[in-house]
Amino acid sequence: MSTDGGAYRPGYEVAAERILELIERLNLHAGDRLPTEIDLAQQLDTSRSVVREAIKILSALGRVTAHKGRGLYVADGTSMLGGARQPTFYLPTNLEHVDRLFEFRKLIDVEASRLASTRATPLQLKDMREAVADCVGAFEAGDFEAYGRADDRFHESVAAAAQNPFLSEAVAQCRHAQRQTARLGLPTYLAANYDLANKEHAAILAAIQAGDADRAGQAARNHIERTEAEYRREIMTRLSQSGQGKTRE
Repeated sequence: MSTDGGAYRPGYEVAAERILELIERLNLHAGDRLPTEIDLAQQLDTSRSVVREAIKILSALGRVTAHKGRGLYVADGTSMLGGARQPTFYLPTNLEHVDRLFEFRKLIDVEASRLASTRATPLQLKDMREAVADCVGAFEAGDFEAYGRADDRFHESVAAAAQNPFLSEAVAQCRHAQRQTARLGLPTYLAANYDLANKEHAAILAAIQAGDADRAGQAARNHIERTEAEYRREIMTRLSQSGQGKTRE
């Protein structure tokens, strides 16, 4: 186990970070072979079971590929702006990483909403309205996979309406990082708050349609800050349960 500022962190999370650091330090690229689980356990001074859990996380995040009978390999990751390598790594269970992701989201989503309020075309406004309606429909049907797709469509349509391709790409990459949480069992929104997210989407849309940049930016900020608070609460709950239910490595 490890502590970060006094807070318990599972051994598999620390191991996952250290494997990524090893990839960076050795300058490994997509397709390069990694040490075996046993070798990694020795290098990281931890157990093979912890390394195995770390590999599961990295596989879910698309950073490592495990080929049965052949070993572990660096996966074909891409950077936020389409480069061959990722300059940073993101673990959805790491509170510091979550903080940094949402810090960036507040910069780009708020600005995208502000710009969209002055640049959106009628067709783009229609796309936003349809995405908001799809979110409501998916929530009422209890289809949360469809909700995730509609949620992505709404945020990406707002970014598209900002008429800045670099901003659109950054928003899409942040959405991709946030979607990775679902692979680790962390929902995009907590069950009780999908309806609240729908209301926040509607508030962002209304401000954009009204051409009110300040209101659009504030509505986007409110939405992101509430979502971030949910993530933090859920992760802290899971870390607490992990600390109580497992022997700390």
